This record gives sequence, C-alpha cells and structure tokens, in this order.
Amino acid sequence: MVVTASISGVFKTILMLLGAMVVLKYLGQLMVAKRNIAEQNRFREEQNIIQKQKAHFERNNGKISILRNVNPRNVKDVDYEEVK
Repeated sequence: MVVTASISGVFKTILMLLGAMVVLKYLGQLMVAKRNIAEQNRFREEQNIIQKQKAHFERNNGKISILRNVNPRNVKDVDYEEVK
C-alpha cells in the first residue's frame, strides 16, 4: 500500500490541530474563570454567615435564653462561682 501526502493535506491537518489546541485553551480558561467565580460566591456566602453570626452575638451579648426541647447530650452544665 502506497501512501502519498499532499502539501494541502498536511497544511489542513496542521490547521485542524492548531484550531483544536486554540479551542481547548479557550475552554480551559473559561472553566478556570467559572471555578473562580463559584469560589468567590462561596467565599461571599461564608463571609455573610460570619457577619450575621457576629451581629447576632453582639445583639444577644449578656442576655439569657431558655432552651426548650433540647437533647440532654448536647447540654453542658457549668459550675457557678459566688461573687464576693
């Protein structure tokens, strides 16, 4: 079997390979950007949760709350100290 290669066939093959490489590079950059945006959104959500917890703590600092219907395993007893 004799295989012959033409200049135009080699040129087309090289162009297709280069085109595939460019498309893959573009898709890679697009996927990295999408991952970065998702990570940024996750970070913002975590920061919002932390800010809400801080605000809740500052609002309720020093207040006493009575817990009802709580699992006894999760409750921690605290010793008291007499104030002189």
